[in-house]
Amino acid sequence: MKSIVQLLHFGYHQAMSCLFPVAIFGTLALSNVVHLPFIYRYDAILLVLLGVQYFLYRSGLETRDEIKVICLFHLIGLALELYKVHMGSWSYPEPAYTKLFGVPLYSGFMYASVASFMCQVWRRLRMDMTGWPGLASAALLGGAIYLNFFTHHFIPDVRWWLTGLVFIVFRKTWIIYRVREATYRMPLTLSFIIVGFFIWLAENISTFFNAWKYPNQHQVWHLVSFSKISSWFLLAIISVIIVAQLKYVKARRVWGD
Repeated sequence: MKSIVQLLHFGYHQAMSCLFPVAIFGTLALSNVVHLPFIYRYDAILLVLLGVQYFLYRSGLETRDEIKVICLFHLIGLALELYKVHMGSWSYPEPAYTKLFGVPLYSGFMYASVASFMCQVWRRLRMDMTGWPGLASAALLGGAIYLNFFTHHFIPDVRWWLTGLVFIVFRKTWIIYRVREATYRMPLTLSFIIVGFFIWLAENISTFFNAWKYPNQHQVWHLVSFSKISSWFLLAIISVIIVAQLKYVKARRVWGD
């Protein structure tokens, strides 16, 4: 019975941490079947997501620091989207006023939703880490991963080498999380794999509802390639590195005060 109660509490906090991602997928699904007059679909999605983000902040479900992290991820994701669309990796075929070089501005929120989940679950499960490799190692690896998303169009893709480095650099790193009075832990690399897999599932949902399209999805929808899990695995690492470092800096600042 105690295990069931623990699982229910864990599931509740996970669900509450997913409020913004769920809002995104719900908006994508609803806007795909309900056509609003006088406004393009991509523009309507942006307005809805801005409203959701404002509600989460004003209601106290997200803190000011979490909003800052979400904005940072929005910019990181938008920069990647601009480049990938320019290179023809995928496209946003529908018209909109809020498109920049073919990329709707709402697209950055899909990356920001990852940051929102990370921040929320960190706070709700009172997470901590042991064996963190330090800012230099984590930042260099995270920077190399992000850069590879751009450079693999011109030079060989080194994602598998970077994946190997992830397991080496974070081999001693464990996530500590708490559910009620109990404390649990899991390897950080395992959490990367889990998050990457669920983002891949979310990507399939998003493309099914025409959030964007890969080249092989323009005529008929197809399951997104399993190889994309590795991309999301690496993106999850960037997310955790930034969130963990910011949480660490804030904790040190509070401790110093």
